[in-house]
Amino acid sequence: MALENKLNLTDSTELARAEENISKKKAILLFESGYLYTLKAGTLDSLLSIHKYLFEDIYDFAGKVRKVNLAKGNFRFASVTYLHEALKNIEKMSQSTFDEIVEKYVEMNVAHPFREGNGRAMRIWLDLILQQELKMVIDWSRIDKDDYLLAMERSPIRDIEIKYLLKGALTDKINDREVYMKGIDYSYYYEGYTIYRTGELLEEADI
Repeated sequence: MALENKLNLTDSTELARAEENISKKKAILLFESGYLYTLKAGTLDSLLSIHKYLFEDIYDFAGKVRKVNLAKGNFRFASVTYLHEALKNIEKMSQSTFDEIVEKYVEMNVAHPFREGNGRAMRIWLDLILQQELKMVIDWSRIDKDDYLLAMERSPIRDIEIKYLLKGALTDKINDREVYMKGIDYSYYYEGYTIYRTGELLEEADI
């Protein structure tokens, strides 16, 4: 059963295809327009803004904190009862070193503030923090999907693995268009979205 959406699609496969196409184009424009770099790194507002930008043409809940409880396998993300308080505390976390930034990212993942699209929005949010604080970003194309997903699954208990993976993929090419576009493709690939490539969408939109 598909999530309720603005496209009035009821088939989950059709929705996934449309969501990938539309939101990946918006991810491209987020970079090309320069809007991403007007946001204040590490704030809840910046994450809400990123999520809204990506998904506002698809979901009414884009850019809004979820009102339902979520679980993945046996892991339950933050309860909606405590979610707003948890998000306030995460926003206050320090982000002056690489370790602190990744710890903040891990906590935000545990909070999982959105009904859908958490991972894709949060990886852009993470890169924005790294860029503004350390003049670095992640080259996501250097991180294996299975290694990343397993490290993130373990991160609430043991974050050494995700720190090791992310640190090994750091690059100082913070304004590099290719690094960003490859990063979007890999970010979507981690979530199972592999139909459209940013290069093809760039050509199609003549951006």
